[in-house]
Amino acid sequence: MRNYFQVILSIFVLVGISVKSMAQSPTPGDVVPAPKYLLLDKGLQYRVTKAINSMYDFDFPTAERDFAVIMYQYPNHPLPDFLMALGYWWRIEVDVTNTRFDNIFIQYLERANDKAEELLDQDPTNKEAAFFLAAGYGFMGRLYSERKSWTKATFAGRNALKYMEMSRGEEEFNPELLLGDALFNYFSVWIPENYPLLRPVVALFPKGNKQLGLQQLETVASNAFYTRVEAMYFLFRLYASEEKKPYEALRISEYLHGKFPNNPYFHRSYARHLYSVGRWTESVEQSMEILNRIQNKQYGYESNSGRFAAFYIAEYHNRVGNKSEAKKYYLQTVAYGEESESQESGYYLHALIQLGKMATAEKNKPLAKKYFDTVKRYAKRKHPAHKEARDFIKKNKL
Repeated sequence: MRNYFQVILSIFVLVGISVKSMAQSPTPGDVVPAPKYLLLDKGLQYRVTKAINSMYDFDFPTAERDFAVIMYQYPNHPLPDFLMALGYWWRIEVDVTNTRFDNIFIQYLERANDKAEELLDQDPTNKEAAFFLAAGYGFMGRLYSERKSWTKATFAGRNALKYMEMSRGEEEFNPELLLGDALFNYFSVWIPENYPLLRPVVALFPKGNKQLGLQQLETVASNAFYTRVEAMYFLFRLYASEEKKPYEALRISEYLHGKFPNNPYFHRSYARHLYSVGRWTESVEQSMEILNRIQNKQYGYESNSGRFAAFYIAEYHNRVGNKSEAKKYYLQTVAYGEESESQESGYYLHALIQLGKMATAEKNKPLAKKYFDTVKRYAKRKHPAHKEARDFIKKNKL
């Protein structure tokens, strides 16, 4: 979690639901009356599965052509607008600091929510409508928390929780709804463990179970039809950071990169997890491929991914004693960090520290001091990088 406000919202916000269904359909152009629960229409599976796979693989034009046909055929159903929003979410996820897709993402979610509310007005027992409202508000909450719009995020999160409860009761939706239960079970325990001041807030909710939450995420990742990829996304993040199970994180990220090789988020996560388990040469290979794709301007590959990739390559060369190559890629890490405005990130700060040490070894104290002063400027005082910079400056009289 990036900060404790987002930790609070993890309780309220049902993660966005990635819908993965739809197949042989009527002739494009025919407006088709939607069945009561479109998501459970097995006859539509193939086409939407193909479109969603294209979306996760960052082939958005192909995916959106299929989504547009569905929108034409089912103009009053929230599914196609929600799918369009999902595509924009993954554009955002690659670099969450970039806000250029925020407005269109929210517009599609609002359209999907409006259509779901109309369905619910017509039939208050419509579980699918509640399902989409839970997903739509959940995604809104995720974006608003990234943007530090706490009032909007909390409102969206509470609505997501409300509609999640309303959508219960349809047995075939259960594997999808389990994702929300899994995250609640995990974070309702994780939050008070890591943020004692928030214990009174968490005490207002039912008691969770972290291990059960992980088991439920694994169940969703293995059995769900609509939320499978999103469950995997959360699993590898939790395994990599909170659970300290790097091989489990690698297992999932390797599968996702193999399944969706052009998704830059899964690609850099795979490189990261290879690095974390000591498979450094493989991490370097993947990282070089990321840098090549940035150089070739492949869609979705940008400075944020470059910062990760350049750092792993630099660290490898530093470990094997190839200082000139290490320096080259640490400098790239810094350049990509500045381009993506990620100066407070650990990779950016650590790269500067290594460059400062190299400059000191080269007897270039003014340059070394410049690097360490930059660390002090961007790192919070309690950050380990800030302390290391202060100590090095003092010890070496920079």
